[in-house]
Amino acid sequence: MSARDASLISFSSLDTSLSSLKNCQTYVHTGMDITTGVALDLLQTYCDTEYVGNMQSIMLEYSALNRDLNQYIDAVEETVLKLKRDPPDGIPDLRELVHERCTALQKNNTEEALMQDDKYVQFKEQLRDLRKQMGVSPASADDALEDEDEAIAISQSFPIAQLEMVNPVKNKLCGHMYEREAIERMIESKLQEGKFARCPKICCDHSDMSILDLVPDNELKRAIDIHSKKQGHH
Repeated sequence: MSARDASLISFSSLDTSLSSLKNCQTYVHTGMDITTGVALDLLQTYCDTEYVGNMQSIMLEYSALNRDLNQYIDAVEETVLKLKRDPPDGIPDLRELVHERCTALQKNNTEEALMQDDKYVQFKEQLRDLRKQMGVSPASADDALEDEDEAIAISQSFPIAQLEMVNPVKNKLCGHMYEREAIERMIESKLQEGKFARCPKICCDHSDMSILDLVPDNELKRAIDIHSKKQGHH
């Protein structure tokens, strides 16, 4: 079998994987639509502040997942296109090439860009419009804290469990953040199965996680504590 034949077979496998990832995107979009509907229903029953705020955090998690899926799909498609345009002499390491491209795309990620997700922007606009129709306006203190609350909500977005982050830890090898209880449970579960624990962050190649890799994220912990105290005063 020639190197080019082997590459074509790999491309065929990647096409199948891409199709599955794009199906996942439709599920993410559906989840965002459902979350928006729930938030609007809560607002109409005057269950504003806390519960609608929870829906906002969920929307940010969906936005992050949608961004990560888009970047991974783009990385795969760009890598395949490049290899087809300029076939290498040997069999390429597709995983490494995709990872390199995905990492390059992730370097441009910002919190501000995350909040510009079309469905998230639409979510905020629909809530604002409904509040106006109902004659409801958030307290001035809430307005002043809105940007800070969104930043905290982004920091608390957690990829492997739908939990509010209260005890954040950072992976000292790859730099990704998790809720301690959930990530330790995931690692221990994999070890019991005799498997390696992979970092749940899309595009991360850290495939042999250990609880010893986790260190407290004191800066994020302080931000969460400050946020919690402010919420307790509302």
